[in-house]
Amino acid sequence: MNLICICLDTFRADIVGEGEKLSFVETPNLDAFARESVIFDRAFGEGQPTLQIRRAMFTGNRSFPWRYNFDRRGHWHHASGWHKIPPEQDTMAEILVNRGYMTGFIADTYHMFKPTMNYTRGFVNYDFIRGQESDNWRGGHPKMIQEQLKRCVREPVDWRRHSTLVQYLLNMRDRKAEEDYLCARVFRSAAQWLEDNADNQPFFLWVDSFDPHEPWDPPKAYADRYCPNYTGKDFIFPGAAYQGGEPSTEELERINALYLGEVTFVDKWVGHLLNKIDELKLWDETIVIITCDHGTQLLDHGRFGKGTSDLHPFNTQLILFIRHPDGPRGHHVNGFVQSHDIVPTALHLLNVKYALCDGENFWPLVTGECDAIRDHVVIGWAGWGSGTAAGRASVRDDEWNYIVDVDKEDPNPELYHLPSDPDEENNVIADYPEIVSKQRTRLEAVLGQPLPARLNEITDHPAPPPFNIYIAKRYGH
Repeated sequence: MNLICICLDTFRADIVGEGEKLSFVETPNLDAFARESVIFDRAFGEGQPTLQIRRAMFTGNRSFPWRYNFDRRGHWHHASGWHKIPPEQDTMAEILVNRGYMTGFIADTYHMFKPTMNYTRGFVNYDFIRGQESDNWRGGHPKMIQEQLKRCVREPVDWRRHSTLVQYLLNMRDRKAEEDYLCARVFRSAAQWLEDNADNQPFFLWVDSFDPHEPWDPPKAYADRYCPNYTGKDFIFPGAAYQGGEPSTEELERINALYLGEVTFVDKWVGHLLNKIDELKLWDETIVIITCDHGTQLLDHGRFGKGTSDLHPFNTQLILFIRHPDGPRGHHVNGFVQSHDIVPTALHLLNVKYALCDGENFWPLVTGECDAIRDHVVIGWAGWGSGTAAGRASVRDDEWNYIVDVDKEDPNPELYHLPSDPDEENNVIADYPEIVSKQRTRLEAVLGQPLPARLNEITDHPAPPPFNIYIAKRYGH
């Protein structure tokens, strides 16, 4: 049996399928895939955001609480837990290649390839698609992309503030057609890998698309589907819209449309890979998993983006669809599952024995052998900064979501009663001290110490990308 895993960055869990908040977004390929799959309605991250969750998805081990002190010099983003895979943890690719699987890795999630990282462990071959966000790929003078930049930021241009965008636009300056966009390049490469390795079965392929992460930069026609007749600036990094004041209602609608258009564009290219599976007649011997690392806020609570201040389902919940050749089809599972459960579940389905995982095999939820593998989830979201590891955590069960700082006494802890407040807008923490105590105890069990916790990991002072350093020096800041 083969295995293909597709991970989409910043993909909200309330888009695909009927009856969701964002079901109006056009995702025909993912909708069709979900109808053929098992849909896990309550899948959540374990440690988030980007690298933390992928480490758990690669090893089956928790990334939270943050506890490692590795050399991270040379890469940027020094959030808690933002580091390589620990040497004592096996990756699923290593496990499978040692059992005779051909293993491949196609990704443009550039954080996984920065200095000191090791996410290629166990892959026979990999293709790093260059150019996302602040990936220091292509050089050039900023004036080369000055006109494009002016279409995405307010003037006068603050070069230092927008240095990441400058790097991105330099990376993208020779883009001419849809096929040149990054997610298209990822899924075209993955389709080619399948064609090249169709005779190398069994195989394991991990496909990692950084889109629809910011910058929300789809071909214009895709954003126009959700915000037609717009003539203003396209703030592909939403934060740029807030320079010098609040954006207009029309600008906010367009930013929202840029994300939705990017989702639809990603769906098209996911379909390209799914069509290749069909063309090569691989469905009968291939398990396909589609998931994500987290979502993003689209003004749900008044702003765009994600982070420790917003541990709500629009950020912490995952899409998780698994299509097994033997079915079932269109089957919904309501039990809680998390990102570190994917490895033990996938290995179980491949009949590979492996015990060194923190996660649980959740396939008994599908077969009906059990109704739940846990009655709550603990989610850690890493904070940015230097010093002792910091961040916030969410403890979620059927009825409550408790959110609190991990590393210090929280002046503004949160508690939401989910049956009466599904959008999690009314903080009732003062009214239910016994629930707070229960949820804190659950979190402390994962931390292995009382709150506030003092974790072993020390994060370095955040270092900017090299291009940002250059821009700061070049323009006299």
